Amino acid sequence: MTDQLSLTVNGEPRRTAPGTVADLVRSLELDPAKVAVERNGLIVPRSTLGDVALADGDVLEIVHFVGGGDHQPQDALAQDTWTVAGRTFRSRLIVGTGKYKDFAENAAAVAASGAEIVTVAVRRVNVSDPKAPMLTDFIDPKQITYLPNTAGCFTAEDAIRTLRLAREAGGWDLVKLEVLGEARTLYPNMVETIRATEVLAKEGFLPMVYCTDDPIAAKQLEDAGAVAVMPLGAPIGSGLGIQNRVTIRLIVEGAKVPVLVDAGVGTASDAAVAMELGCDGVLMNTAIAEAKDPIRMARAMKLAVEAGRDAYLSGRMATRKYADPSSPLAGLI
Repeated sequence: MTDQLSLTVNGEPRRTAPGTVADLVRSLELDPAKVAVERNGLIVPRSTLGDVALADGDVLEIVHFVGGGDHQPQDALAQDTWTVAGRTFRSRLIVGTGKYKDFAENAAAVAASGAEIVTVAVRRVNVSDPKAPMLTDFIDPKQITYLPNTAGCFTAEDAIRTLRLAREAGGWDLVKLEVLGEARTLYPNMVETIRATEVLAKEGFLPMVYCTDDPIAAKQLEDAGAVAVMPLGAPIGSGLGIQNRVTIRLIVEGAKVPVLVDAGVGTASDAAVAMELGCDGVLMNTAIAEAKDPIRMARAMKLAVEAGRDAYLSGRMATRKYADPSSPLAGLI
């Protein structure tokens, strides 16, 4: 067929019938509106592809855009909620109510965090000043779920007594249990914690339980009646971040109840790590309350928890020993 032209297209020889550049592009089953063409070293404007005639010996490069990075996944779940003891929440961030300069700052931080649950300590009423402001004046328990906790308790008996008082005071049955081993590290005493869990569960409480980052202990708590297990990321108030990602991940993989990292978060990246490990949520107090700008840090923690959750749901890329180019090396000009 003597009327065919000899061309070089993307580095390969090709014979084609006479016509325009647009005709060639269509013959390759490409859309002229979605490619760019270089002819003999010069760009052919897309608007003129149908006007430029091919000539024998032309050298053409035809390119289009391919993913030069990761595709952005669509939102995995428009309503990505979590449930504990039959109660469903949208926010996966739980915040404490201690260490703030005043209740107003605390309330503002809770609002900025988007939290739907706050932990509250059970303490004696100041009988010498009964009209002193109270937390409930600033954070409405009808709008935000109060989670009474046993902070400062070092025996099962003290923790059980505290939560019985909390239920009497406000009718709460969803509670946070922690039984500490000693004051220096504030690590949990797991023997006392498991014993308290068993008693509370039998009395109708729904205990979310602070524990060591130990998969075996977490399973024992679940068997004892815990409705959620809350392994520490690092010592309470330390801000050291997640110290043992391996055991946290093992707890997540083995649990049939929600897993929330409790204690040790210092900044937003720590919260994101906890969520990327597959935890259902994160509880923190000091990281927000002791920030120079607690309100701004509360907002940062909200975004970090959301980002970490999205990263977990999206399924992170595999790690590799060597480099792997984002843009394909094939088809280089």
